[in-house]
Amino acid sequence: MRTLLLLSLLLLFVSPVQNPTTTEKDSSVIVRGFKCSKSRQTVDKVESANPGPATAVLPLNKNFERNVRANASPGQRDPNADTVDGRSAAIEKVVQESRAPQSKAVDGYAYRVKVQNASTRVVEILFWEYQFIDPANAANVTRRQFLCGVNIKADKEKELLAFSVSGPSDVVSVKTLADKSGSSLQEKVVINRVEYADGTIWQRKDWNFGEIRLTYKRALETPWGAEMCRGL
Repeated sequence: MRTLLLLSLLLLFVSPVQNPTTTEKDSSVIVRGFKCSKSRQTVDKVESANPGPATAVLPLNKNFERNVRANASPGQRDPNADTVDGRSAAIEKVVQESRAPQSKAVDGYAYRVKVQNASTRVVEILFWEYQFIDPANAANVTRRQFLCGVNIKADKEKELLAFSVSGPSDVVSVKTLADKSGSSLQEKVVINRVEYADGTIWQRKDWNFGEIRLTYKRALETPWGAEMCRGL
């Protein structure tokens, strides 16, 4: 199923100018709840899928492992290390370790939204955004947009999770910063585009796909793993 969703995403990039074919005024995807919180994502080191050539079997192997603990002297070498295969395996290990990314923790934000498909069709792809609105200036809106490969059947709900290093707001007015009420920013989730399994599309009238064309391309350049959503 995920393969079909990713194929749909790729086809959208090939022909991104397709027009919405539904006549609905409002999206059939209803937002039931949302939340943004600080989060930390760990990027694990990727182990090499190629362990290198197998080590040659030497007659000394039979006794080496059995006696190594009892009779080993400081500096004693494993006899396998001196074979051609042993040296090749050691070199291959060094090369693979140098190429593999190191594990690291990335600080960012987790964006969660629970949605419901109120239509009779299956939702395959969803474009949505998390908005942070400055209460002192409603025109000051920070938008964090996301693309999700989903499979939401008719009248079913699903929680979407996206991670981003970008936080709630780029610019906040001085008046808002001075507000001691505890609610410095207003939050809102907006559905921008819905693509259904039957090929029909709904898109918000004041949303332009061209605005995210480049970030959409970057989101597809890296192979997708187990994640459901990516930032745009």
